[in-house]
Amino acid sequence: QVQLVESGGGLVQFGGSLRLSCAASGFTFSTYTMKWYRQPPGKEREWIASVSSVSGRTTYADSVKGRFTMSRDNAKTTVYLQMNSLKPDDTAVYTCNAQSTRLREINFWGQGTQVTVSS
Repeated sequence: QVQLVESGGGLVQFGGSLRLSCAASGFTFSTYTMKWYRQPPGKEREWIASVSSVSGRTTYADSVKGRFTMSRDNAKTTVYLQMNSLKPDDTAVYTCNAQSTRLREINFWGQGTQVTVSS
């Protein structure tokens, strides 16, 4: 059974930091590109970061570049999102995604974790 379980969300003050985790199971983690998305209240879900399956190369949306760092641990089948210098605009539900590198139509999603940044 495929599972993506996010953790680490919560309430943080402006300028603070949080570290999100996404623990994966039930699929061959090392062959999947892992991504983080977020959905602010009343808005569409947006992609914010990706890490490639083997090289660990990361890419970021402009809105988080320089503040957020995504990483993966293939041995622990877990990805992380270190979020620094948080702003109220970062308030959203953060969701982990796994996309197969062999068949891009295969995507798995977590349930999401709430991040709230107070001003």
